[in-house]
Amino acid sequence: MKAVYLDCFSGISGNMLLGAFLQAGVPQAHLEKELKKLPVEDEYVLHVDSVNRNGIQAVHVNVELTGRRMVPMAEHANRHQEGHHHENHRHEDPHHEGHHHHEEHHHRTMASIRDMIEKSALEDGVKQKSLAIFEVLAEAEGKVHGKPKDEVAFHEVGAVDSIVDIVGTAICMEYFDIDRVFASKLNTGSGFVKCAHGLMPVPAPAVAELLKGFPSYHKGAEKELATPTGAAVVKALAIHEESLPEDFTVETVAYGAGTWELEIPNVLRLYLGEYQGKRESKCCLLETNIDDMNPQIYGYLYECLLGAGALDVWVTNIYMKKNRPAQTLSVLVDEAHQEGCAEIVFRETTSIGIRVIPIGRRIEAVRRIAKVGTKHGDVRCKISAYRGKIVSVSAEYEDCREIAEREKVPLKNVQQEALRILAGRLGE
Repeated sequence: MKAVYLDCFSGISGNMLLGAFLQAGVPQAHLEKELKKLPVEDEYVLHVDSVNRNGIQAVHVNVELTGRRMVPMAEHANRHQEGHHHENHRHEDPHHEGHHHHEEHHHRTMASIRDMIEKSALEDGVKQKSLAIFEVLAEAEGKVHGKPKDEVAFHEVGAVDSIVDIVGTAICMEYFDIDRVFASKLNTGSGFVKCAHGLMPVPAPAVAELLKGFPSYHKGAEKELATPTGAAVVKALAIHEESLPEDFTVETVAYGAGTWELEIPNVLRLYLGEYQGKRESKCCLLETNIDDMNPQIYGYLYECLLGAGALDVWVTNIYMKKNRPAQTLSVLVDEAHQEGCAEIVFRETTSIGIRVIPIGRRIEAVRRIAKVGTKHGDVRCKISAYRGKIVSVSAEYEDCREIAEREKVPLKNVQQEALRILAGRLGE
Protein backbone atom coordinates (compact mmCIF):
# COMPACT_ATOMS: atom_id res chain seq x y z
CA MET A 1 0.00 0.00 0.00
CA LYS A 2 1.13 3.57 -0.64
CA ALA A 3 2.28 5.43 2.47
CA VAL A 4 4.09 8.58 3.56
CA TYR A 5 6.37 9.24 6.50
CA LEU A 6 6.50 12.86 7.71
CA ASP A 7 9.81 13.79 9.29
CA CYS A 8 8.84 16.82 11.38
CA PHE A 9 12.27 17.80 12.75
CA SER A 10 11.52 21.45 11.88
CA GLY A 11 7.79 21.40 12.54
CA ILE A 12 4.88 21.08 10.14
CA SER A 13 2.37 23.41 8.51
CA GLY A 14 -0.18 23.19 5.74
CA ASN A 15 1.94 24.96 3.15
CA MET A 16 4.99 22.82 4.04
CA LEU A 17 2.88 19.73 3.34
CA LEU A 18 1.72 21.13 -0.01
CA GLY A 19 5.28 22.02 -0.97
CA ALA A 20 6.56 18.53 -0.12
CA PHE A 21 3.79 16.84 -2.09
CA LEU A 22 4.41 19.06 -5.12
CA GLN A 23 8.14 18.26 -5.05
CA ALA A 24 7.23 14.57 -4.67
CA GLY A 25 5.42 14.67 -8.01
CA VAL A 26 1.89 16.04 -7.70
CA PRO A 27 1.45 18.29 -10.77
CA GLN A 28 0.69 21.87 -9.78
CA ALA A 29 -1.91 21.98 -12.56
CA HIS A 30 -3.73 19.00 -11.01
CA LEU A 31 -3.76 20.62 -7.57
CA GLU A 32 -5.09 23.91 -8.92
CA LYS A 33 -7.69 22.16 -11.09
CA GLU A 34 -9.06 20.23 -8.11
CA LEU A 35 -9.04 23.28 -5.83
CA LYS A 36 -11.23 25.07 -8.38
CA LYS A 37 -14.03 22.69 -7.34
CA LEU A 38 -14.39 24.88 -4.24
CA PRO A 39 -16.19 28.26 -4.47
CA VAL A 40 -13.15 30.22 -3.23
CA GLU A 41 -11.29 30.44 -6.54
CA ASP A 42 -11.40 34.25 -6.74
CA GLU A 43 -10.23 34.70 -3.16
CA TYR A 44 -6.60 33.65 -3.54
CA VAL A 45 -3.63 33.22 -5.87
CA LEU A 46 -1.32 30.23 -5.42
CA HIS A 47 2.42 30.94 -5.62
CA VAL A 48 4.82 27.98 -5.89
CA ASP A 49 8.58 28.57 -5.76
CA SER A 50 11.73 26.50 -5.51
CA VAL A 51 13.81 27.77 -2.57
CA ASN A 52 16.94 26.77 -0.68
CA ARG A 53 16.90 26.17 3.06
CA ASN A 54 20.38 25.56 4.53
CA GLY A 55 21.53 23.83 1.36
CA ILE A 56 18.34 21.80 0.84
CA GLN A 57 16.28 22.51 -2.26
CA ALA A 58 12.61 22.65 -1.27
CA VAL A 59 9.27 23.88 -2.60
CA HIS A 60 7.60 26.83 -0.89
CA VAL A 61 3.86 27.39 -1.35
CA ASN A 62 2.24 30.71 -0.57
CA VAL A 63 -1.48 31.47 -0.71
CA GLU A 64 -1.91 35.16 -1.47
CA LEU A 65 -5.37 36.34 -0.45
CA THR A 66 -7.17 38.76 -2.75
CA GLY A 67 -9.93 39.82 -0.36
CA ARG A 68 -12.64 39.29 -2.98
CA ARG A 69 -14.90 37.06 -0.93
CA MET A 70 -18.66 37.49 -1.35
CA VAL A 71 -20.18 37.19 2.11
CA PRO A 72 -23.63 35.51 2.32
CA MET A 73 -26.40 37.61 3.87
CA ALA A 74 -26.76 35.13 6.72
CA GLU A 75 -23.13 35.69 7.68
CA HIS A 76 -23.62 39.48 7.55
CA ALA A 77 -26.56 39.08 9.93
CA ASN A 78 -24.58 36.84 12.28
CA ARG A 79 -21.67 39.26 12.27
CA HIS A 80 -23.97 42.19 13.05
CA GLN A 81 -25.53 40.24 15.90
CA GLU A 82 -22.12 39.30 17.34
CA GLY A 83 -20.78 42.84 17.06
CA HIS A 84 -17.03 43.09 16.64
CA HIS A 85 -16.15 40.22 18.95
CA HIS A 86 -14.49 37.24 17.29
CA GLU A 87 -13.62 34.17 19.28
CA ASN A 88 -10.33 33.59 17.52
CA HIS A 89 -8.11 35.92 15.54
CA ARG A 90 -5.56 34.37 13.27
CA HIS A 91 -2.09 34.71 14.78
CA GLU A 92 1.01 35.47 12.73
CA ASP A 93 1.95 32.14 11.22
CA PRO A 94 5.67 31.94 10.32
CA HIS A 95 4.93 29.41 7.64
CA HIS A 96 2.39 31.78 6.09
CA GLU A 97 3.99 35.15 6.75
CA GLY A 98 3.97 35.88 3.02
CA HIS A 99 0.17 35.82 2.98
CA HIS A 100 -1.47 39.13 2.26
CA HIS A 101 -4.76 39.46 4.12
CA HIS A 102 -7.53 41.80 3.15
CA GLU A 103 -8.11 44.60 5.62
CA GLU A 104 -11.52 43.24 6.64
CA HIS A 105 -11.20 39.70 7.99
CA HIS A 106 -14.24 37.65 7.08
CA HIS A 107 -14.98 34.69 9.30
CA ARG A 108 -16.42 31.35 8.24
CA THR A 109 -18.01 28.80 10.53
CA MET A 110 -17.25 25.10 10.63
CA ALA A 111 -20.80 24.46 9.47
CA SER A 112 -20.34 26.61 6.36
CA ILE A 113 -17.02 24.93 5.52
CA ARG A 114 -18.55 21.48 5.96
CA ASP A 115 -21.43 22.43 3.69
CA MET A 116 -19.06 23.85 1.06
CA ILE A 117 -16.94 20.69 0.96
CA GLU A 118 -19.88 18.28 0.99
CA LYS A 119 -21.59 20.08 -1.91
CA SER A 120 -18.42 20.31 -4.00
CA ALA A 121 -17.41 18.02 -6.87
CA LEU A 122 -14.30 16.87 -4.99
CA GLU A 123 -13.66 13.12 -4.89
CA ASP A 124 -15.14 11.29 -1.92
CA GLY A 125 -11.71 10.47 -0.50
CA VAL A 126 -10.71 14.13 -0.63
CA LYS A 127 -13.92 15.14 1.13
CA GLN A 128 -13.43 12.54 3.85
CA LYS A 129 -9.85 13.52 4.64
CA SER A 130 -10.57 17.25 4.46
CA LEU A 131 -13.53 17.00 6.81
CA ALA A 132 -11.61 14.79 9.23
CA ILE A 133 -8.86 17.42 9.46
CA PHE A 134 -11.28 20.33 9.78
CA GLU A 135 -13.29 18.52 12.46
CA VAL A 136 -10.33 18.03 14.81
CA LEU A 137 -9.12 21.58 14.15
CA ALA A 138 -12.53 23.10 14.85
CA GLU A 139 -12.95 21.01 17.98
CA ALA A 140 -9.56 22.11 19.33
CA GLU A 141 -10.22 25.79 18.60
CA GLY A 142 -13.69 25.51 20.14
CA LYS A 143 -12.30 23.96 23.30
CA VAL A 144 -9.66 26.67 23.64
CA HIS A 145 -12.30 29.40 23.31
CA GLY A 146 -15.00 27.69 25.35
CA LYS A 147 -17.44 27.20 22.48
CA PRO A 148 -18.99 24.15 20.78
CA LYS A 149 -17.11 23.70 17.53
CA ASP A 150 -20.08 24.53 15.29
CA GLU A 151 -20.78 27.77 17.19
CA VAL A 152 -17.30 29.20 16.79
CA ALA A 153 -16.92 31.62 13.90
CA PHE A 154 -13.19 31.93 13.76
CA HIS A 155 -10.54 32.89 11.29
CA GLU A 156 -8.07 30.01 11.74
CA VAL A 157 -10.41 27.44 10.21
CA GLY A 158 -12.23 29.92 8.01
CA ALA A 159 -9.25 31.58 6.38
CA VAL A 160 -8.96 30.75 2.72
CA ASP A 161 -5.32 29.79 3.08
CA SER A 162 -6.27 27.15 5.66
CA ILE A 163 -8.97 25.81 3.34
CA VAL A 164 -6.46 25.63 0.49
CA ASP A 165 -3.82 23.98 2.70
CA ILE A 166 -6.14 21.34 4.15
CA VAL A 167 -8.14 20.47 1.05
CA GLY A 168 -4.96 20.70 -1.04
CA THR A 169 -3.22 18.20 1.24
CA ALA A 170 -6.17 15.82 0.87
CA ILE A 171 -6.05 16.25 -2.93
CA CYS A 172 -2.35 15.36 -2.96
CA MET A 173 -2.90 12.29 -0.79
CA GLU A 174 -5.67 11.13 -3.08
CA TYR A 175 -3.44 11.68 -6.12
CA PHE A 176 -0.91 9.20 -4.73
CA ASP A 177 -3.67 6.97 -3.29
CA ILE A 178 -2.02 7.06 0.14
CA ASP A 179 -3.41 4.54 2.63
CA ARG A 180 -1.13 5.17 5.61
CA VAL A 181 0.40 8.30 7.12
CA PHE A 182 3.22 8.00 9.64
CA ALA A 183 4.85 10.92 11.44
CA SER A 184 7.90 11.44 13.62
CA LYS A 185 7.96 13.19 16.96
CA LEU A 186 6.95 16.77 16.23
CA ASN A 187 9.15 19.81 16.86
CA THR A 188 6.80 22.62 17.91
CA GLY A 189 9.43 25.32 18.38
CA SER A 190 9.40 27.58 21.46
CA GLY A 191 9.06 31.17 22.62
CA PHE A 192 6.03 33.34 22.01
CA VAL A 193 3.93 34.29 18.99
CA LYS A 194 2.13 37.59 18.51
CA CYS A 195 -1.66 37.47 18.00
CA ALA A 196 -4.66 39.75 18.40
CA HIS A 197 -4.84 39.00 22.13
CA GLY A 198 -1.15 39.75 22.75
CA LEU A 199 1.69 37.26 23.07
CA MET A 200 0.84 33.56 23.12
CA PRO A 201 3.22 30.80 24.22
CA VAL A 202 4.50 28.30 21.67
CA PRO A 203 2.97 25.85 21.02
CA ALA A 204 -0.18 27.92 20.54
CA PRO A 205 -3.15 26.74 22.64
CA ALA A 206 -4.87 25.03 19.70
CA VAL A 207 -1.66 23.18 18.75
CA ALA A 208 -1.17 22.06 22.36
CA GLU A 209 -4.71 20.72 22.36
CA LEU A 210 -4.30 18.93 19.03
CA LEU A 211 -1.05 17.26 20.03
CA LYS A 212 -2.35 15.70 23.24
CA GLY A 213 -1.19 12.08 23.14
CA PHE A 214 1.19 12.67 20.23
CA PRO A 215 4.93 12.95 21.05
CA SER A 216 6.37 16.43 20.62
CA TYR A 217 9.39 18.44 21.75
CA HIS A 218 10.85 21.96 21.60
CA LYS A 219 14.25 22.44 20.05
CA GLY A 220 16.32 24.57 17.75
CA ALA A 221 14.37 27.80 17.39
CA GLU A 222 12.36 30.32 19.39
CA LYS A 223 9.76 30.31 16.64
CA GLU A 224 6.37 28.70 16.01
CA LEU A 225 7.29 25.66 13.93
CA ALA A 226 4.06 23.67 14.22
CA THR A 227 0.91 25.47 13.11
CA PRO A 228 -2.69 24.49 13.94
CA THR A 229 -3.25 23.30 10.36
CA GLY A 230 -0.17 21.08 10.38
CA ALA A 231 -0.98 19.70 13.83
CA ALA A 232 -4.56 18.96 12.71
CA VAL A 233 -3.30 16.85 9.79
CA VAL A 234 -1.12 14.86 12.18
CA LYS A 235 -3.95 14.47 14.72
CA ALA A 236 -6.52 13.38 12.14
CA LEU A 237 -4.48 11.12 9.88
CA ALA A 238 -1.08 10.14 11.24
CA ILE A 239 0.33 7.30 13.33
CA HIS A 240 3.48 8.05 15.33
CA GLU A 241 6.67 6.20 14.40
CA GLU A 242 10.02 7.22 15.90
CA SER A 243 11.74 6.54 12.57
CA LEU A 244 10.90 5.05 9.18
CA PRO A 245 8.74 1.96 9.82
CA GLU A 246 10.04 -1.49 9.02
CA ASP A 247 8.87 -2.77 5.64
CA PHE A 248 8.64 0.82 4.31
CA THR A 249 10.32 1.00 0.91
CA VAL A 250 11.18 4.60 0.09
CA GLU A 251 10.57 5.66 -3.52
CA THR A 252 10.78 9.46 -3.21
CA VAL A 253 12.14 11.95 -0.68
CA ALA A 254 10.74 15.47 -0.94
CA TYR A 255 10.96 18.73 1.00
CA GLY A 256 8.35 21.40 1.69
CA ALA A 257 9.72 24.74 2.88
CA GLY A 258 8.65 26.95 5.72
CA THR A 259 9.56 30.63 5.76
CA TRP A 260 12.09 30.94 8.57
CA GLU A 261 15.86 31.01 8.15
CA LEU A 262 17.03 28.89 11.10
CA GLU A 263 20.11 27.06 12.28
CA ILE A 264 18.33 23.89 11.18
CA PRO A 265 16.69 23.65 7.73
CA ASN A 266 13.13 24.96 8.00
CA VAL A 267 11.67 22.15 5.91
CA LEU A 268 9.32 19.21 6.25
CA ARG A 269 10.87 16.02 4.88
CA LEU A 270 8.37 13.65 3.27
CA TYR A 271 9.15 10.03 2.41
CA LEU A 272 6.79 8.50 -0.16
CA GLY A 273 6.81 4.79 -0.84
CA GLU A 274 5.31 1.32 -0.39
CA TYR A 275 4.49 -0.03 3.04
CA GLN A 276 4.46 -3.81 3.26
CA GLY A 277 4.14 -4.20 7.01
CA LYS A 278 1.30 -5.22 9.28
CA ARG A 279 -0.68 -7.11 6.69
CA GLU A 280 -2.21 -9.05 9.56
CA SER A 281 -3.38 -6.15 11.68
CA LYS A 282 -5.16 -6.16 15.03
CA CYS A 283 -8.61 -4.70 14.64
CA CYS A 284 -11.84 -4.40 16.54
CA LEU A 285 -15.47 -3.86 15.63
CA LEU A 286 -17.29 -0.94 17.23
CA GLU A 287 -21.04 -1.58 17.24
CA THR A 288 -24.05 0.28 18.55
CA ASN A 289 -27.82 0.01 18.00
CA ILE A 290 -29.58 3.25 17.07
CA ASP A 291 -33.35 3.76 16.84
CA ASP A 292 -33.82 7.51 17.33
CA MET A 293 -31.54 9.32 14.88
CA ASN A 294 -32.28 11.28 11.72
CA PRO A 295 -31.09 9.02 8.84
CA GLN A 296 -29.69 12.06 7.01
CA ILE A 297 -26.83 12.08 9.52
CA TYR A 298 -25.45 8.72 8.38
CA GLY A 299 -23.82 10.04 5.19
CA TYR A 300 -21.91 12.70 7.10
CA LEU A 301 -21.07 10.19 9.85
CA TYR A 302 -19.56 7.80 7.30
CA GLU A 303 -17.29 10.57 5.98
CA CYS A 304 -16.14 11.53 9.49
CA LEU A 305 -15.35 7.91 10.47
CA LEU A 306 -13.57 7.00 7.25
CA GLY A 307 -11.63 10.24 7.34
CA ALA A 308 -10.60 9.47 10.94
CA GLY A 309 -9.08 6.13 9.96
CA ALA A 310 -11.95 3.63 10.04
CA LEU A 311 -11.28 0.71 7.71
CA ASP A 312 -14.96 0.18 6.90
CA VAL A 313 -18.34 1.46 8.05
CA TRP A 314 -21.78 -0.06 7.46
CA VAL A 315 -25.33 -0.16 8.79
CA THR A 316 -27.57 -3.21 9.27
CA ASN A 317 -31.34 -2.90 9.64
CA ILE A 318 -32.67 -4.53 12.81
CA TYR A 319 -35.77 -4.55 15.04
CA MET A 320 -35.53 -3.60 18.69
CA LYS A 321 -37.99 -3.77 21.56
CA LYS A 322 -41.66 -3.23 20.70
CA ASN A 323 -40.74 -4.15 17.10
CA ARG A 324 -39.20 -0.73 16.62
CA PRO A 325 -37.16 -0.43 13.35
CA ALA A 326 -33.54 0.46 14.05
CA GLN A 327 -30.00 0.20 12.70
CA THR A 328 -26.80 -1.40 13.95
CA LEU A 329 -23.86 0.86 13.17
CA SER A 330 -20.67 -1.16 12.65
CA VAL A 331 -17.20 0.40 12.44
CA LEU A 332 -14.16 -1.71 11.60
CA VAL A 333 -11.08 0.02 12.99
CA ASP A 334 -7.48 -0.74 13.95
CA GLU A 335 -6.06 -0.11 17.41
CA ALA A 336 -4.47 3.22 16.51
CA HIS A 337 -7.79 4.80 15.48
CA GLN A 338 -10.20 3.08 17.89
CA GLU A 339 -10.50 5.92 20.40
CA GLY A 340 -10.88 8.60 17.74
CA CYS A 341 -13.67 6.71 15.98
CA ALA A 342 -15.47 5.95 19.25
CA GLU A 343 -15.36 9.66 20.07
CA ILE A 344 -16.94 10.49 16.71
CA VAL A 345 -19.75 7.96 17.26
CA PHE A 346 -20.61 9.48 20.65
CA ARG A 347 -20.32 13.02 19.34
CA GLU A 348 -22.28 12.65 16.10
CA THR A 349 -24.94 10.03 16.92
CA THR A 350 -27.53 9.47 19.65
CA SER A 351 -25.68 6.42 20.94
CA ILE A 352 -24.76 6.24 24.64
CA GLY A 353 -22.94 2.89 24.50
CA ILE A 354 -20.60 1.06 22.12
CA ARG A 355 -19.72 -2.63 22.00
CA VAL A 356 -16.02 -3.28 21.32
CA ILE A 357 -15.59 -6.68 19.69
CA PRO A 358 -11.97 -7.83 19.28
CA ILE A 359 -11.05 -9.34 15.91
CA GLY A 360 -8.21 -11.84 16.04
CA ARG A 361 -6.58 -10.70 12.83
CA ARG A 362 -7.34 -9.04 9.52
CA ILE A 363 -5.51 -10.20 6.41
CA GLU A 364 -4.99 -7.55 3.75
CA ALA A 365 -4.13 -7.98 0.10
CA VAL A 366 -1.33 -5.75 -1.19
CA ARG A 367 -2.75 -2.93 -3.29
CA ARG A 368 -0.99 -0.95 -6.02
CA ILE A 369 -2.16 1.75 -8.41
CA ALA A 370 -1.55 1.65 -12.16
CA LYS A 371 -2.43 4.58 -14.41
CA VAL A 372 -4.02 3.48 -17.70
CA GLY A 373 -4.29 5.75 -20.73
CA THR A 374 -7.63 5.32 -22.51
CA LYS A 375 -8.69 7.15 -25.67
CA HIS A 376 -10.69 9.55 -23.48
CA GLY A 377 -8.14 10.13 -20.72
CA ASP A 378 -6.15 8.57 -17.90
CA VAL A 379 -7.79 6.18 -15.44
CA ARG A 380 -6.23 4.92 -12.23
CA CYS A 381 -6.72 1.20 -11.68
CA LYS A 382 -6.30 -0.71 -8.44
CA ILE A 383 -4.41 -4.00 -8.55
CA SER A 384 -4.69 -6.22 -5.47
CA ALA A 385 -2.38 -9.18 -4.88
CA TYR A 386 -2.16 -11.90 -2.23
CA ARG A 387 0.85 -14.17 -1.84
CA GLY A 388 2.30 -12.84 -5.06
CA LYS A 389 -0.79 -13.46 -7.18
CA ILE A 390 -3.24 -10.89 -8.53
CA VAL A 391 -6.64 -11.43 -6.96
CA SER A 392 -8.54 -8.33 -8.08
CA VAL A 393 -8.39 -5.40 -10.48
CA SER A 394 -10.75 -2.45 -10.65
CA ALA A 395 -10.97 0.90 -12.40
CA GLU A 396 -11.19 3.96 -10.13
CA TYR A 397 -14.85 4.99 -10.19
CA GLU A 398 -14.29 8.74 -9.83
CA ASP A 399 -11.86 8.83 -12.77
CA CYS A 400 -14.28 6.91 -14.97
CA ARG A 401 -17.23 9.05 -13.93
CA GLU A 402 -15.36 12.27 -14.70
CA ILE A 403 -14.47 10.99 -18.18
CA ALA A 404 -18.01 9.75 -18.82
CA GLU A 405 -19.49 13.14 -17.87
CA ARG A 406 -16.93 15.12 -19.83
CA GLU A 407 -16.95 13.01 -23.00
CA LYS A 408 -20.66 12.08 -22.89
CA VAL A 409 -19.94 8.36 -23.14
CA PRO A 410 -21.39 5.47 -21.08
CA LEU A 411 -19.62 5.00 -17.76
CA LYS A 412 -19.45 1.23 -18.21
CA ASN A 413 -17.63 1.67 -21.53
CA VAL A 414 -14.90 3.71 -19.85
CA GLN A 415 -14.52 1.11 -17.10
CA GLN A 416 -14.39 -1.77 -19.57
CA GLU A 417 -11.81 -0.05 -21.80
CA ALA A 418 -9.54 0.74 -18.85
CA LEU A 419 -9.68 -2.85 -17.58
CA ARG A 420 -9.10 -4.23 -21.08
CA ILE A 421 -5.96 -2.12 -21.51
CA LEU A 422 -4.75 -3.08 -18.04
CA ALA A 423 -5.32 -6.78 -18.73
CA GLY A 424 -3.17 -6.49 -21.84
CA ARG A 425 -0.42 -4.81 -19.87
CA LEU A 426 -0.54 -7.56 -17.24
CA GLY A 427 -0.48 -10.27 -19.95
CA GLU A 428 -3.88 -11.67 -19.07
